[in-house]
Amino acid sequence: MLVEVTCAVIERNGKVLAVQRSADMSLALKWEFPGGKMEAGETYEECMHREIREELGVDIAILESLDYCDQYYPERTIRLIPFICEITSNEEFVLTEHCDYIWLEPQDLHILDWAPADIKVIENYLRFTEVRVR
Repeated sequence: MLVEVTCAVIERNGKVLAVQRSADMSLALKWEFPGGKMEAGETYEECMHREIREELGVDIAILESLDYCDQYYPERTIRLIPFICEITSNEEFVLTEHCDYIWLEPQDLHILDWAPADIKVIENYLRFTEVRVR
């Protein structure tokens, strides 16, 4: 079974947002990029906006899309569809599903204990930003 999930690589002042899964979620206390499962009839972009509003209580602008990443589990395949985003609203974060967040320099993202699918997103993001800087 294939499950499509969008995620936001949110940039601010040269840093990237990571959120920590709560203890009662699957992959408890792993770090990830915020986002979530597609709903019927949604576009990837609509899902991204909805999920960030639900999980963080802020609005975003989508700047770029990155290549999707498939993560295989015995019971399903997660297709992570990442977007590079920025926050466009002035509200402070309200974490509704996660227990913590941190802003990190892109080169420091690897220090966290990430959910497996998000590791592939980091690799793609770092390659993209390397090309973007040139």
